[in-house]
Amino acid sequence: MISYGTQLIFRLDDNSGVAVVRRAGAALARQLQFDDIRAGQLALVITEAATNIVKHVGHGEMLLRALHQTSETGIEMSGVEVIAIDKGNGIADLQLQMEDGHSTAGTYGIGLGAVYRLSHEFDIYTSPGNGTVLWMIIWAAEQQPAPLFWQVGAICVPIEGEEVCGDNWAIAACQRTLTLMVADGLGHGPDAAIAANAAVALTVPHADQTPAVILQRAHTALQGTRGAAVAVSKIDADNTRIHFAGVGNISVCVFYTGNARHLLSHNGIVGNNLRKLQEFSETWDRDALLIAHSDGINTRWNLDSYPHLRHCHPGLIAAVIYRDFSRGRDDATIVVIRESGIASREMEPGDNL
Repeated sequence: MISYGTQLIFRLDDNSGVAVVRRAGAALARQLQFDDIRAGQLALVITEAATNIVKHVGHGEMLLRALHQTSETGIEMSGVEVIAIDKGNGIADLQLQMEDGHSTAGTYGIGLGAVYRLSHEFDIYTSPGNGTVLWMIIWAAEQQPAPLFWQVGAICVPIEGEEVCGDNWAIAACQRTLTLMVADGLGHGPDAAIAANAAVALTVPHADQTPAVILQRAHTALQGTRGAAVAVSKIDADNTRIHFAGVGNISVCVFYTGNARHLLSHNGIVGNNLRKLQEFSETWDRDALLIAHSDGINTRWNLDSYPHLRHCHPGLIAAVIYRDFSRGRDDATIVVIRESGIASREMEPGDNL
């Protein structure tokens, strides 16, 4: 399974911001023991994506995160996830931009097609007038890790001005079963983070338990903290069911072909005021998509408003929703999960969304 490190967020308003995010990428590369070739690839990908935002949009964001994946045979691999977000005019002719050697004036000149080739994993979503989001992974080793059964994407960032995020999330996967917890500590800052971290720390040790049991354990563990809103989802692909229990304002929705089901959380605060604990069960289809987020994300988003986005990588889906519906006045977390056999559309130069 993949272990997700802390996400770093960088605001891009001028060339000094490009330098800052490039240095952060270099620090991650050293931390993860990238060789010179992989470190250079990461630097080029970050520089091109950040420079394009500054030159052609004027402002945007980049998010970096360390990834650690362990294969079924125990082989460990590390990588860096790069997400570039803007709200510009979008790319009118994606096919042209993906052609080798094409780069508009003022950039470093390697072009979007080269960014695609340098990235081990790559996806893009753009639409005229609505901006562009790039999602990329550079792995430390030349050989990419084998695909996992579950495909996961997420954004988890603190409110501007805070160094730690009062939200947190965790997953535990065992073959065709996956448990997800999303926790939002009351308020924000270090004390909120203590509560959220104490909750998600229970995910892996108790992954064999039901969501209701895990939530009850979280209530005990969070006593003495600020408390948190917590939602636990357990997907059983073999039995085509998803089980869910939630307390507080974590939104969880399962999308099927043609319809969606919102899962019900009860009022209360885990660790403080657990008024009612109830577990629900819904059908899980092979093509289903689970989206869970804290109240730092506005609930008014609708996947139907984004043609083809459903078929993109979950990391890209999370980034687009975060870009357009982050409230900006609270920590924000959104997690997107589905079975990998459905998720991946191979992005090829010339794809036009």
